[in-house]
Order: sequence, then structure tokens, then C-alpha cells
Amino acid sequence: MKRVLILGGSGAGKSTLARILGERTGLPVIHLDQHYWRAGWKMPSSEEWKAQVAGLAGRPAWIMDGNFASTFPERMAVADTVIALDFPTWLCVWRVLRRLVSRYGTVREDLPEGCPEQFDWTFLKFVLGFNRTHRPQMLAAYEAFPGTKAILRSPSEVRRYLESVPRGAPP
Repeated sequence: MKRVLILGGSGAGKSTLARILGERTGLPVIHLDQHYWRAGWKMPSSEEWKAQVAGLAGRPAWIMDGNFASTFPERMAVADTVIALDFPTWLCVWRVLRRLVSRYGTVREDLPEGCPEQFDWTFLKFVLGFNRTHRPQMLAAYEAFPGTKAILRSPSEVRRYLESVPRGAPP
């Protein structure tokens, strides 16, 4: 397995899982947030974003984290494995707030320069509403995926999954 796609709501742990899987397997990690956001939290145009995702997805091997549902078809067409993190809203909100407090004003490793951690009501509302509004689309894409897939619904399931992945070998 050479192309692993990790989906899930904000705060579910997509970037952390991608990083650990990358360390464990040796596959390069692509954090989509790093490529999407521009300095000052500016968004690219839809055309620019789709072209960028096509270039990233066309690489020979990767672990890619990020939802960005508008690009599901392009990424799933070339992925061989999909991992969905399907966590409860309260856990994702807790993790986002904990991250905000612990990293406020700093730039996370999964984001580009010029995008420091900050409080944003719109983002918090997005996290609160993800399971109601975006989860169905994520799960439908997951269910339709014909390759290898895993749905993980708790941190303990993530730990067990990671323990099952041999070191130095793709999941």
C-alpha cells in the first residue's frame, strides 16, 4: 500500500495519525491543510486548489490527511487505502480547544507559515456541526471506496490500528 488517505473531522487526529503512520511505514506525509491555506489564513481559488490536489495525489506514494470533500473523487481514485476517523463531536471539540490553548499564536507543523493557531468562531461552529452536516458525505465516500479501508471510532481503536501496522511496511 502506497497511497493512504485519512479522513475525519477537525480535532479527530488526522494529522497526528498521518505523522505516526509516516514514521512507522516510511511513506511521505502530505498534510492538506499545509497546501490549502495561504499566509493569513487565505484560501486558494477552487481551480488552483483542484490543480494542486491533482499534483499531490499524482505522487507515487503518500499518506494524505484532510477532508476537503470537494476533492474526494480525485484523491480516492488513486488511493489504495482509506482510514476514516469517526469520533464524537464532544471529543473533537475538546481536542480543538485544547490545541487552541496549548498552541495559541504558534504555527503547527501541519500548517503553513503565516497561519498561527487562533480562536475563530466560524471554525468552532464548523467543528460543532461537522457530524451533522459533513459526516454523512465523508461516510458515503468511505463506504463507496473499493480498496482497503478502516473506520476508527475511538482513540483506543486508533492505538490498536497503529499497533497492527508493521514497522517499515505500509499499512
